[in-house]
Amino acid sequence: MENQMGTMLIVLACAAALLIGAMRRKLEWLLNVVMRSVLGTIAIYFINSLLAALGISLGVGINAVTVLTAGILGIPGLLALYGIGIYQLM
Repeated sequence: MENQMGTMLIVLACAAALLIGAMRRKLEWLLNVVMRSVLGTIAIYFINSLLAALGISLGVGINAVTVLTAGILGIPGLLALYGIGIYQLM
């Protein structure tokens, strides 16, 4: 009976360690996406301002879809958004 209790405690401790590690990874991933979303939104604003100053009307709107695209994909997502904008001008 004592061996089963000891084994059960070891299994529970391992499961708790794995759960804590998984939660930390998810929190790190979520923080990474949030930071990329914020920086992507700032980049969209400044790129739109620069393009407007140059007289180019290729504004990518700041909305939930563009913020999530920039947050999940990062710089390639920003390039894709502006690529879609260029494609629509053609």
